[in-house]
Amino acid sequence: MTDEESINILNSLVPKQLDINELIKNPPKGDTEDVSSKPSGCPYLNGSAPNKPMRMNSVNKKFPEWQTSISVASEPVNYNDYLKLDKILDAQYPESTKYGHPAHDEHLFIVVHQAYELWFKQLIFEIDSIRDLLGKPIVDERCLLVVVQRLQRINLIWKLLNDQISVLETMAPTDFLDFRGYLSTASGFQSVQFRLFENKLGLAEHLRIKFNQQKYDYLFTDSETKEKIRKSVEETSMLKLIEAWLERTPGLVCFEHHENGDKVEYNYLLKEYEIGVNNYLKDTYLKAAQEETDEEDRKSLIDEYKKTLDAFGTIFDKEKHDKLIERGERKLSHKALWGALMIWLNRDEPRFHLPYQMLSLLTDLDAIMNRWRYNHALLAQRQVGNKSGTGGSSGYSYLRSTASDRYKIFNDIVNLSTWLIPKEYLPKLNEDLKKRLNTFD
Repeated sequence: MTDEESINILNSLVPKQLDINELIKNPPKGDTEDVSSKPSGCPYLNGSAPNKPMRMNSVNKKFPEWQTSISVASEPVNYNDYLKLDKILDAQYPESTKYGHPAHDEHLFIVVHQAYELWFKQLIFEIDSIRDLLGKPIVDERCLLVVVQRLQRINLIWKLLNDQISVLETMAPTDFLDFRGYLSTASGFQSVQFRLFENKLGLAEHLRIKFNQQKYDYLFTDSETKEKIRKSVEETSMLKLIEAWLERTPGLVCFEHHENGDKVEYNYLLKEYEIGVNNYLKDTYLKAAQEETDEEDRKSLIDEYKKTLDAFGTIFDKEKHDKLIERGERKLSHKALWGALMIWLNRDEPRFHLPYQMLSLLTDLDAIMNRWRYNHALLAQRQVGNKSGTGGSSGYSYLRSTASDRYKIFNDIVNLSTWLIPKEYLPKLNEDLKKRLNTFD
């Protein structure tokens, strides 16, 4: 037998390669197995297939027919094309190289800041989706889990952005000087996306520290960018959406039926909480003052009692609260503040599990962003000391001033701990209210 004859015999024993397109057009008529009644191990497949029995043919039992047809019907997707890597990886043009003095660390500087902008884009995408959910006339409480998940994602991204500062810190100040002069007026202050994110969260214009005695948007001259910024300011911010949502907190508003048949609305928590606060302050300060033998110490306790009582008065008295809003010391409405306190105090009630997580994540977001601002300021000080920034700002001094409470969006929620009192003084939920907080209506 010749070699050629042997090869022909071997080829006849090897199955011909199947053409997937031909297979779909003309499926084999072999036995098939109906798997429509069998549960899928993947939660994303359960219930997501077409409303017809999912059949696996005997030739290709790995893939159901409907799934295979979908993957073949579309154009094949390449990893590089899908991620547009040709554009992304070809977007690093160090200025120092243009002038014939390439600085090694400028490449790192560019990549890190490009990564920042990509993450800012994702942050805007996430915050917009949350605003859409909370912006509906009636917020479906089943959507709160999605809000919580996306807030968690936002916070994790910000933690990642904090870590990126550590990468920049591997660059020595002298290495930064090798290319800083080529940056001209380019500055992180010119990041449009960062300003958009701040506006969408709810950072008020009057609370911003001016840049070179001017508003932050004076640097943005093109009409498209100005329009984006204007729109982000005029849209309902995350802060305002949270405020409206808190004002509708279940159980916050109750009705009192009078003998004449009138039904009067009142804030159940405020009414009962004020009683608890008064009892707590009397037991803490006045009783101690009565037992104090030293006249000076007694007077000090009484003064502290009055001071603390006045402070609590700013949350009990709506007019006092509104004056603090006018002065920029508070942001949430009086009703929203009590809604937040209602959730904070009754977080163990089933209906408040997710709302409490939402409030906690919002306070975490403020803290993480404030930490990023502070770390950014320290990085600037490390690299350039007290020199002016490339964009013309005072550099470290300006950045350091932004790491303050005036830039925190949800500080009213953080400060709820100011108004907490020991459990034995807290108002007890009546049976009707407990029932409401155990069900979703």
